[in-house]
This record gives sequence, structure tokens and C-alpha cells, in this order.
Amino acid sequence: MMDETANAQGARGDQAAGLRRWANEKPDQTMASSQSNTATAPSPTTLMVVGMPTTSAAQSRRVSEVLQTWHEDGHRWIGNPAAWRIVPLAAESRHLPVLAQQQPRWALWVEEGPDGFRLAYRTLKQVYANHGPKRLLVLHPGFSSPRGLLNNLRDAAESFLGIELLILFKP
Repeated sequence: MMDETANAQGARGDQAAGLRRWANEKPDQTMASSQSNTATAPSPTTLMVVGMPTTSAAQSRRVSEVLQTWHEDGHRWIGNPAAWRIVPLAAESRHLPVLAQQQPRWALWVEEGPDGFRLAYRTLKQVYANHGPKRLLVLHPGFSSPRGLLNNLRDAAESFLGIELLILFKP
């Protein structure tokens, strides 16, 4: 049992380390690809998103708009926001455990208002119950500060579910 726990913690640490490495390397890759004149388009970066009201194309566009805004605000690790492949997924999907092992980039959509936070926490509980990812980027349509409900959501996710939430704002 100890070996399984150590392996699970090691896998989470490896995933987190891998995400940090990827974020740190991304600006250099973006600059190199923008300077090269090759005709090949870079492969899209997949971002799995849970917590959206539907899995429609309109919802994927909302995620793309947030990525575009963050990129314009100085988060250069995003690279070309149009190059991201957004995949909305229901937290109760039977595919969640397998995808959590296969896909390295996950996000939680948090809608504005108190109901948005309630729904986001419920989504996180489903992600936890269905053996989903343990680290997610928080996507939101425009909170200006992590104070208040976003901090509460991050603290509750970490304390009660062992899920780490990464929250970004204007640099």
C-alpha cells in the first residue's frame, strides 16, 4: 500500500513538474516558430476543459477568448491562442480517468457569480470522484483578483479534494 501511495504522489509530482517545464519552454518555442518561414503549421496544443455548461463549439470559443485575452495581457506561454485545441468534457464522463492519464493539460471553467463557484466546486468533486486530473488551470471570463471566491475555491479544492488549481490574472 505504501508503494502505491508513493507512486501516486510521484506521478502527480511528475505531472506538475512536466507542466512547469512546458510553461517555461513555451516562450522560446513560440519565438522560434514565429521566426521560421516553414510552411508546416505547429500541431495544436490540447486543453481539456471541465465545468462548462455544454460541450458546444460556442463554449469552446469562450475558452479561446479567455486564452486570447490572457495572451494580450502578457501571458506569452500561451503562444498562439488560435493554435489551442479546446476539448470540453463533462466531469462525469466515463472517459475521464483514461483521459486524465493521457492528457497533460486540464482546465476548470468558472462562470462569474456565486452560482459559478458552486457549480465549479461541484465539478471538482465529480473530477475527484471519477479519478480525474489533480492539477487544473482555472479559466474564468474576467475576475480581476484571486481574492474572495477564487481563493476559497482553490483552498477548498486543495484541502478537501487534493486538487491543485492554478489561477492567472493580469501580470
